[in-house]
Amino acid sequence: MLYSATYAFVLLFLINGVNVSLAAEPVCSKFVYEEQLLEKMVRTEFKVETMESEIKKTQFSVLNTLNEIKKKDADIIDRFDDFRNNITEEMIANAKDTEKKEEFFKNLFEELRKNLTNDMENQRNALTELQDAEEKVRSSVAFYAHHVTDTTLDVADEIIVFDSTITNEGSGYDESTGIFTAPEGGLYHFNINVCTYYGKYSFVGLVLAGQVVARTANYDKDYYTCNSVGALVRVKSGEQIWVKCTSASSNRKLIEDDLRMNTFSGVLLYK
Repeated sequence: MLYSATYAFVLLFLINGVNVSLAAEPVCSKFVYEEQLLEKMVRTEFKVETMESEIKKTQFSVLNTLNEIKKKDADIIDRFDDFRNNITEEMIANAKDTEKKEEFFKNLFEELRKNLTNDMENQRNALTELQDAEEKVRSSVAFYAHHVTDTTLDVADEIIVFDSTITNEGSGYDESTGIFTAPEGGLYHFNINVCTYYGKYSFVGLVLAGQVVARTANYDKDYYTCNSVGALVRVKSGEQIWVKCTSASSNRKLIEDDLRMNTFSGVLLYK
């Protein structure tokens, strides 16, 4: 359509040019006029053909350019689609990777939280056990008894009764019998202090479950004297310990006055 319109415009222009030229030329013979007219028509046709050829070349170039543009547009669109698809796939992959990382760190944090909670619970239990153990160790068992009413030592194996207590933590000592019954098992320290009448003897021993574990003897011709003996022994819960006369006679006698004190004491050191 573009070609036809261009061709018509050029032909019209040439015809007008011919008419103008003819009008300007002087009137000659008929043959001269026809010859000139034919010559001009030939030249005009040649020019038209040349223009037509140029137009075709231009049209072909334009069409080729349009095709190239279309190809480039299609290539750009394809590349854009590929790029968009790649970006979309990469974004999806990154999102999935992020979800995996988030799940990994979530699980890791949960595991750390559980481990920390378990560790804290274990430490709390260990601390509670330690406190219980310390409480048991601190559990107070101790006694301190004094004053012997019957100071004669004339009966062998007779229990010496210290019938007054200053301390009796755990209520293990019996003032009426002179026997200490361990309320708790553990390592105990016991001590005996006895004072002997002048000119008399004293033979006493510390008895644990019927067995003498410590003993002492004392004598002075002219003075009242005192001496002590102790023992560090492990005692089971419920076992008994007491002080007894290990050698009896009429010349065995203790002294009890305002200046001297017969004592029997014991304490639980630890379990």
